[in-house]
Amino acid sequence: MEMEKSVSGNQNLFELTENSLADIRYWTWSELLDALKQCQNLIPVASSSGVIDKYLDSLIGRVASSCETSPCPSTSSADSSGFRLSCDSKSTESFKNSIFRATWWFEDLAAFEPFLIDILAKQMVSRNLDHGILSKFLFYYQKSRFASAKIMDEKCKTMETVIEKLYLLDLSCISFKTLFGMLRITLNLKISKCSRNKLESMIGSLLDQATLDNLLLPSPVGSSYLYDVNLVLRLLKSFISKGACCVPLTRLKKVASLIDLYIAEVAPDPCLKPYKFLALVKSLPESARDSYDAIYHATVMYFEVHSGLCEEEKMKVCSGLKYEKLSTEGCNHLAQNKKFPTKSAGQALITQQVRLKSLLQETNQASPYINSPCSFVETENTGKEDQQIVLYAGKLDLSTENEKLKVHLQGMQCRVLELEKVCRKMQNQMAKMLKSRVSSHNNARSLPRLCS
Repeated sequence: MEMEKSVSGNQNLFELTENSLADIRYWTWSELLDALKQCQNLIPVASSSGVIDKYLDSLIGRVASSCETSPCPSTSSADSSGFRLSCDSKSTESFKNSIFRATWWFEDLAAFEPFLIDILAKQMVSRNLDHGILSKFLFYYQKSRFASAKIMDEKCKTMETVIEKLYLLDLSCISFKTLFGMLRITLNLKISKCSRNKLESMIGSLLDQATLDNLLLPSPVGSSYLYDVNLVLRLLKSFISKGACCVPLTRLKKVASLIDLYIAEVAPDPCLKPYKFLALVKSLPESARDSYDAIYHATVMYFEVHSGLCEEEKMKVCSGLKYEKLSTEGCNHLAQNKKFPTKSAGQALITQQVRLKSLLQETNQASPYINSPCSFVETENTGKEDQQIVLYAGKLDLSTENEKLKVHLQGMQCRVLELEKVCRKMQNQMAKMLKSRVSSHNNARSLPRLCS
């Protein structure tokens, strides 16, 4: 149609459009919105001619300027509830006004189609718009579009657009609670695998902010088990994706405490397979837990429900236990628990005996009379006795031998208490003897002086 050239000396449509765009800075906000809404129906033409870019550039410039002039506390955090307001009505009113100045454009832009929001959000990120405000807008957009969506495809497209744009933002500016809310919504949506992975990656990176209720998500339709264990395992993988050494120990231990609670909740599920239970236990490094007592108690519940497991399967489940990180009470309880395999009970006994031997050695080293003949005989006999017991425990195979070891262990514990009493008594005696010798020596030295 040769619309790019002048005809009969008059400006054609292309020239009129360029002249109009030159004055875009004088357009009202409503005129900008109307122009963008019309471009939604002509997106290929508008994009190729650069018209839509000029519209969006002007619109984003106005949004950015309003946010920059608004010292809104909520823009620096994903959760504005953490800010305390003064009781002064003027400061409260000022706070409300500042929030409005930062978010007044949310409702107007929520009317755009997802593909336009995709372009808009990218440009906002490139213009360094506050990520806290942008994440709030994306959440608002998703909620608003879902309320008006009539078919499932619209919801899927909206959710995928929002997830893709959130993935570009700084995670510290995104509300974890809202992310998990989106995850619950996606359980009933068939969004793309790529978008789902990105959402799970964001949530997994912030897993130390989660609660037990967040993790207790129902299993997918058609699954026999109660809770979605596979999802939790994927979140844990995302949490330590850069390596456990890259995660601060405080965050690691917080997640470990959360997972221990989760394991205790899912352990009674009769459909939970042993390898899934073990995968949960081993999903975090040993350094994340100071104690394995919670894992032991969860294993007890698991064995009570899964009583049909063979010895080999039970030993695989027990491979997740770190016996040296079980408390004395936990080791004693495990050693006497008939639901556990014999080898596992024997390992608990050996761990206890090693601790007893270590305690005896510390007691002997702390004694000032360590080189005395009496204490040497006592220590030597005790060391041999410990070695015999440890060697004997290593040969455990039968339950009868296991019961004998339990009795022997109890006797050893009593023996340790008796030895501690004897040690304290001998320490007191030695102290008195030393004091008496020092006194006698001083008296002897003073005698010559008195005679002279």
